[in-house]
Amino acid sequence: MTPPRLKLVSSNEDVERIDDLDDPLAAEARELAAALGDVQLGIGPAPDFGEGDMRLQMENVRIVEALLFAASEPLDEATLAESLPKGTNVAAVLSELKEQYSGRGVHLVKAAGKWAFRTAEDLSWLLEKHAHEERRLSKAALETLAIIAYHQPVTRAEIEEIRGVSTSGGTLDILLESGWVRPRGRRRAPGKPITYGTTDAFLAHFGLDNIKDLPGLADLKAQGLLDSNLPPGFSVPSPTDVAALMPDELPLDSADEDEETVQPELELDLPEEDEPDKPEPGSQNGTQEGA
Repeated sequence: MTPPRLKLVSSNEDVERIDDLDDPLAAEARELAAALGDVQLGIGPAPDFGEGDMRLQMENVRIVEALLFAASEPLDEATLAESLPKGTNVAAVLSELKEQYSGRGVHLVKAAGKWAFRTAEDLSWLLEKHAHEERRLSKAALETLAIIAYHQPVTRAEIEEIRGVSTSGGTLDILLESGWVRPRGRRRAPGKPITYGTTDAFLAHFGLDNIKDLPGLADLKAQGLLDSNLPPGFSVPSPTDVAALMPDELPLDSADEDEETVQPELELDLPEEDEPDKPEPGSQNGTQEGA
């Protein structure tokens, strides 16, 4: 018995089958063979699967992955773009890399406008024994930090007014040493008190991309952090963090300039200590002395 011979035909020719003409799998096989025949015979162009673009995208993802892995600090998109081909959609590359790491022990996260690899939150307990906590913030420091974060720019006197108690200088010193708080400028008020605000290190530590990502009133209620019976008119301010000074703020060095200007005038107006007071011309003492 002679085995059957296979015939490769194009899509515009009739395909003859001896058996299984109604088999749907056989029909799909015929279509696939016909498409392959068209390509090999030059009847139609080969399909374009964008393999070149796919390879380029994969290479860009590998470059960004290497840069973020080797960096000692988070990187922004502008820095990453310097190592990629001109015109590369950096946001799309980061989105692809983030998706690839979504189910792994290390995640790609964005904090303070910059990208970095961080341990998955559900695995943080594995690293707790390796953590070294130098100092735990006191209740006063936490309250002060919260007030600065939500009310910035804010002065020490304004912090004390909100808390209802005085704030020691040591509390602010601890927050300044941690790098989470910075002096912004000086308030346009008598004495020109210093105004304080948060830093990028604060955002990075708490996993925030922007200060506006701090939880609001609804979020705090949902997490059970606020009592359901709140006083009337109670609200949580919407935090803002503008790098530039506000209209009611002055540069930090403005107080020094004023002191330099005022001090010489005070020295000129003060009388010499060793010089005796001289009577004014035409006074009684002056007349007697002249007599």
